[in-house]
Amino acid sequence: MTIQTARLRDPAVRAFVAAVNAHDRDAFQALLAPGATMADDGSDRDLDDWTDREIFSSHGHLEVDNESQGGRALLARYSNDTWGEMRTKWTFTVADDGRISRFETGQA
Repeated sequence: MTIQTARLRDPAVRAFVAAVNAHDRDAFQALLAPGATMADDGSDRDLDDWTDREIFSSHGHLEVDNESQGGRALLARYSNDTWGEMRTKWTFTVADDGRISRFETGQA
Protein backbone atom coordinates (compact mmCIF):
# COMPACT_ATOMS: atom_id res chain seq x y z
CA MET A 1 0.00 0.00 0.00
CA THR A 2 1.41 3.35 -1.03
CA ILE A 3 2.06 6.02 1.60
CA GLN A 4 0.84 9.41 0.43
CA THR A 5 3.70 11.90 0.14
CA ALA A 6 2.00 14.33 2.52
CA ARG A 7 1.99 11.61 5.20
CA LEU A 8 5.74 10.92 5.16
CA ARG A 9 7.14 11.62 8.63
CA ASP A 10 10.42 13.43 7.93
CA PRO A 11 9.92 16.93 6.47
CA ALA A 12 13.10 16.86 4.35
CA VAL A 13 12.33 13.42 2.93
CA ARG A 14 8.71 14.43 2.30
CA ALA A 15 9.93 17.51 0.38
CA PHE A 16 12.45 15.34 -1.54
CA VAL A 17 9.75 12.93 -2.72
CA ALA A 18 7.44 15.83 -3.61
CA ALA A 19 10.17 17.57 -5.64
CA VAL A 20 11.07 14.36 -7.49
CA ASN A 21 7.44 13.60 -8.33
CA ALA A 22 6.77 17.19 -9.43
CA HIS A 23 9.97 17.18 -11.52
CA ASP A 24 10.86 20.42 -9.73
CA ARG A 25 14.63 20.75 -10.06
CA ASP A 26 14.75 24.08 -8.19
CA ALA A 27 12.85 22.72 -5.18
CA PHE A 28 15.05 19.62 -5.25
CA GLN A 29 18.27 21.66 -5.27
CA ALA A 30 17.01 23.83 -2.41
CA LEU A 31 16.64 20.70 -0.25
CA LEU A 32 20.30 19.78 -0.54
CA ALA A 33 22.95 20.95 1.90
CA PRO A 34 26.12 22.47 0.43
CA GLY A 35 28.41 19.65 -0.69
CA ALA A 36 25.64 17.04 -0.56
CA THR A 37 26.57 13.58 -1.83
CA MET A 38 24.78 10.47 -2.99
CA ALA A 39 25.34 6.83 -3.83
CA ASP A 40 23.53 4.41 -6.13
CA ASP A 41 23.79 0.67 -5.49
CA GLY A 42 26.71 1.26 -3.11
CA SER A 43 28.80 3.45 -5.43
CA ASP A 44 29.22 7.17 -4.93
CA ARG A 45 27.97 9.12 -7.95
CA ASP A 46 28.19 12.70 -9.16
CA LEU A 47 25.00 14.09 -7.67
CA ASP A 48 24.21 16.62 -10.42
CA ASP A 49 24.87 14.18 -13.25
CA TRP A 50 22.94 11.34 -11.59
CA THR A 51 19.89 13.42 -10.67
CA ASP A 52 19.73 14.93 -14.15
CA ARG A 53 19.95 11.51 -15.83
CA GLU A 54 17.95 9.36 -13.39
CA ILE A 55 15.32 11.83 -12.18
CA PHE A 56 14.79 14.97 -14.23
CA SER A 57 15.60 14.03 -17.83
CA SER A 58 13.89 10.65 -17.47
CA HIS A 59 10.78 11.72 -15.51
CA GLY A 60 11.57 9.88 -12.27
CA HIS A 61 8.72 9.06 -9.89
CA LEU A 62 8.61 7.58 -6.38
CA GLU A 63 5.74 5.60 -4.86
CA VAL A 64 6.66 4.98 -1.21
CA ASP A 65 5.54 1.64 0.22
CA ASN A 66 7.25 1.75 3.62
CA GLU A 67 9.25 4.11 5.80
CA SER A 68 11.47 3.45 8.80
CA GLN A 69 14.21 5.14 10.85
CA GLY A 70 11.94 8.06 11.68
CA GLY A 71 11.05 8.49 8.03
CA ARG A 72 14.64 8.65 6.80
CA ALA A 73 14.62 5.22 5.16
CA LEU A 74 12.16 4.32 2.43
CA LEU A 75 11.15 1.29 0.41
CA ALA A 76 9.63 2.54 -2.80
CA ARG A 77 8.68 1.69 -6.33
CA TYR A 78 10.79 4.00 -8.47
CA SER A 79 10.13 4.47 -12.15
CA ASN A 80 11.62 6.50 -14.95
CA ASP A 81 11.61 6.52 -18.73
CA THR A 82 14.99 4.76 -18.90
CA TRP A 83 14.57 1.77 -16.57
CA GLY A 84 10.83 1.41 -16.07
CA GLU A 85 9.70 0.49 -12.55
CA MET A 86 11.86 -1.13 -9.89
CA ARG A 87 11.70 -1.75 -6.16
CA THR A 88 14.22 0.53 -4.46
CA LYS A 89 15.51 1.51 -1.05
CA TRP A 90 16.43 5.07 -0.09
CA THR A 91 18.21 6.36 3.01
CA PHE A 92 18.74 9.99 3.91
CA THR A 93 21.11 11.92 6.14
CA VAL A 94 19.62 15.24 7.15
CA ALA A 95 21.85 18.05 8.44
CA ASP A 96 21.01 20.18 11.49
CA ASP A 97 19.60 22.88 9.20
CA GLY A 98 17.01 20.41 7.85
CA ARG A 99 18.63 19.95 4.44
CA ILE A 100 19.71 16.62 3.00
CA SER A 101 23.48 16.14 3.15
CA ARG A 102 23.48 12.64 1.66
CA PHE A 103 21.11 10.14 0.17
CA GLU A 104 21.71 6.58 -0.91
CA THR A 105 19.53 4.52 -3.19
CA GLY A 106 19.62 1.15 -4.84
CA GLN A 107 17.54 -1.82 -5.77
CA ALA A 108 15.79 -3.47 -2.84
